[in-house]
Amino acid sequence: MKRAGNLIEQIQDLDNLYLAYFKAKRGKSATSAVIDYERHLDENIKTLQRQLQTGEVEIGNYHYFTILDPKERLICAANFPQRVLHHAIMNVCHPYFEQHLIDDTYATRIDKGIYKALDKARLALKHYRYAGKLDFRKYFDSVSHAVLKAQLRRLFKDPHLLALFDKIIDSYETTPGCGIPIGNLTSQYFANYYLSAMDHYAKEVLQIPVYIRYMDDILIFENDKTKLKEDIAKLDELALNNLHLHFKPVVMTKSEQGISFLGYKLYPHKVLLNSRSKKRYKEKLNRYNHLLDNGLWDERTYQQHIIPLVAFARWAYAERGLPITTSMSQRNALPFAELSCP
Repeated sequence: MKRAGNLIEQIQDLDNLYLAYFKAKRGKSATSAVIDYERHLDENIKTLQRQLQTGEVEIGNYHYFTILDPKERLICAANFPQRVLHHAIMNVCHPYFEQHLIDDTYATRIDKGIYKALDKARLALKHYRYAGKLDFRKYFDSVSHAVLKAQLRRLFKDPHLLALFDKIIDSYETTPGCGIPIGNLTSQYFANYYLSAMDHYAKEVLQIPVYIRYMDDILIFENDKTKLKEDIAKLDELALNNLHLHFKPVVMTKSEQGISFLGYKLYPHKVLLNSRSKKRYKEKLNRYNHLLDNGLWDERTYQQHIIPLVAFARWAYAERGLPITTSMSQRNALPFAELSCP
């Protein structure tokens, strides 16, 4: 594949920087950081342009906080000017990352996403006897800076862009030479691309008939159990030797017994919420209703939160035809008692 060059000029173009600003502020227009940036918008955009031209872009000084959904994660949030920078970079670099990804990776991609990954997994459960589920220990924390930088140099040749990528990568580590921050737009691209070599190996060398990856969660399907075990062993070897990653204990099962994936328990002919998702659904539903009933949320804020929550639960019950609504009078249309797995 021909490496891409001369991209820094496109990144620092004023039209691209303004577009990046509009993308970065989406959903955050009322925050103080955005309001402060907008007070001197033209000056801030031109400052970013000068920084890109000189290579003296400000990187780092992240804001850290912890979330517990669905498990404890340390989120590393860039300040607003750096979020504008990240969008500016990926406005231009997006197609070059995209063209290297196989069709069967679904996270953070246009016209992909969680539900298309799940649809493919459901279909595979009907046609293959065995399924294997793989994911990595502390994936974002384990990404090797050296490996990632080498990968980026196989994709891009623009020295100014590569220096900028290096600066972003070096701005964060969990252990020496490892880790990318959860929360940065660039990290989403880095994390997706980091496993692309494994994707190509799985499909082109091992010729796994069905391979589905959503970020670091992977499902593979085979009709032969021995072949499935061989596939997993070879993927584990590649992950360890080439990417310095370790798999969690692998789950192998007969398709008829179902498998957990992306918050659901998938079977050949039905989908249920898994136990962790059921617990999260109940906790969030109770919390959202409490905030609304006590006047801490208005109806609009409540709907902004409840609609995606109910949509997530509803997908598991699409075949049952349960009536789902987010109206005030029927907001408990999916009572937790109905979310039990057999």
